[in-house]
Amino acid sequence: MSRSSSLSPNAKTLTVVEQLARRRQSLQTMSWFLIVAASYLIGSVPWGFIFARAKGIDIREKGSGNIGAANATRVMGRKWGYAVFLCDFLKGLLSVKLGQLIAGFFQVDPVLAGVLAATASVIGHDFPVWLGFKGGKGIATLAGVVLGLFPPLVCVLFGVVWVVVFLLGRYTSLASISSVIALPIAAALIVAKNEAGFLLLVGFCVFMAALAIWKHRSNIVRLLNGTENRFGKKPRADDATGTTGSKEN
Repeated sequence: MSRSSSLSPNAKTLTVVEQLARRRQSLQTMSWFLIVAASYLIGSVPWGFIFARAKGIDIREKGSGNIGAANATRVMGRKWGYAVFLCDFLKGLLSVKLGQLIAGFFQVDPVLAGVLAATASVIGHDFPVWLGFKGGKGIATLAGVVLGLFPPLVCVLFGVVWVVVFLLGRYTSLASISSVIALPIAAALIVAKNEAGFLLLVGFCVFMAALAIWKHRSNIVRLLNGTENRFGKKPRADDATGTTGSKEN
């Protein structure tokens, strides 16, 4: 007599349930991989580099050498700078929405899925495989994922802080640093503490702030030394050659 035929009906039912549980777990594991991989690839599309290449320019060798919107504006003009910002913003938003869509299909935690997608997208922008893992600083992409993850007011406050600080000093780096510092504060104040994933969302903001500040570490040194370039002024010769590189996003 075979083992399967010797099992009681309850044991057979339990075996089927275990198999279904294992299959579900495998599908969920696959869903996390899909979310991270897709979001990284979306985030890694270097729009500043692509638009500049279309005009016969290697943006990494011009201006501050950065592939972000600020340097795109400096090198190619406002129209192209706005286009780069919009594309970088939208890839962050798309990553989060796609991650949440995949989460809904595989029935996994949508908050965790959104956070993983957001993190992978920003990391993809900062460290794109296509450019030897040397990308931008992620501020525009971060703004996009914030809009996808949080109530609109959080994104509005993030943007308002950036604009106010920029208008006061004309330093894009200082505006970016100030806005990412304000992000976890805004999230903690606006997102309800009893909402699912509150600590995860605030923790995500803290991590993003730390990453952005680290990416701006050379800018911080120049700000403290009074040698940082204001937006609208041509970089000094050492910046243009990449010796010190005012690599703002």
